[in-house]
Amino acid sequence: MTGTVFSVRPARPTATPPRAVRVAFVGLAVALLAGVAEAIGRVTPALARDEADTAGLTTGFGLRMAIYLLVLALAIRMTHGDRWARLLLTVGIGMLGLLSLIIEPLAAALSAKELGDVFIDLTPASFLLGAFRAVHVAAVLVAIPALHTRPARRYFRKR
Repeated sequence: MTGTVFSVRPARPTATPPRAVRVAFVGLAVALLAGVAEAIGRVTPALARDEADTAGLTTGFGLRMAIYLLVLALAIRMTHGDRWARLLLTVGIGMLGLLSLIIEPLAAALSAKELGDVFIDLTPASFLLGAFRAVHVAAVLVAIPALHTRPARRYFRKR
């Protein structure tokens, strides 16, 4: 039955993705883990407060986890050579996601009178959250360029 809803695509040959694509996948996985850790680190103390907006916090956390699961699904599809997944990851994570990670610290640095003022209220918890954010950003900065190296482009072109 070709050309119908019940059409079955022929199976793709099982080619191992090149090293660059595997590096990109690991980078995305590390970014996701850092994002989950940061989200947990932000929501846990907020929920412990008496005046916590539990519904709002859990909704926000759930939405973030749904996005992370979507990114994981895209990353898995990307390892199978799906060009559309690479494109969505590049635009969604490499541009929009990265901007959302950088804008808050950048705004804090730009609003401070001196750069040292940014670190005045630094606590061990905020340092840990900043470390998770830094790992998240670094992992994205490794993953997205890896998807556009020559071996990765050849791999996606063959699919």
